Amino acid sequence: MTVFAFTFYLFAITTVIGGLFTVVSRNPVHSVLWLILAFLSSAGLFVTLGAEFVAMLLIIVYVGAVAVLFLFVVMMLDVDFAELKAEMAKYMPLALLIGVVIIMQLAIALGAWEFSDGFETRVASPAGDMTNTAALGMLIYDKYIMLFQLAGLILLVAMIGAIVLTLRHRVDIKRQNVLEQMYRDPAKAMELRDVKPGQGL
Repeated sequence: MTVFAFTFYLFAITTVIGGLFTVVSRNPVHSVLWLILAFLSSAGLFVTLGAEFVAMLLIIVYVGAVAVLFLFVVMMLDVDFAELKAEMAKYMPLALLIGVVIIMQLAIALGAWEFSDGFETRVASPAGDMTNTAALGMLIYDKYIMLFQLAGLILLVAMIGAIVLTLRHRVDIKRQNVLEQMYRDPAKAMELRDVKPGQGL
């Protein structure tokens, strides 16, 4: 067995084990840690495929931000996981049915998989002398620049829409009025008192 094959099988088995224990682990903190292991192993698989840029994105975005955020949220929130799992048990038959349907769809897709003509040449040298990071940049910012900008615009609109939909003005909270602070009269805003030693306000 070559070093490449050993590395591939090592990362592949670790990814599958991490994903499995993410689902079956009883402690949610352990589930997030197993998820981080699955992300790191997936990044290793991308490195073996020659996609170092995608691997670094997976580590920086998913492990460095999303998974750590999940970990902090799970550790800081006081959630009754026993009650949550009891509620989830009611929907287990539906979840199993959906899982079986997804597995059947994946099997059908893999059964009809065919490589296009000349794929060996494209895999051997996908972008000529350029690195995959430079090739990805040329592809996104040259050939698909309009689609990339439209995707960013859609995400911006979705973010603003989520903020607007979840914004709630509570009347029992004292809010800051900048104009009222700027135009206030200092003579009315402050009051000087002569407090004698031992005397409270």
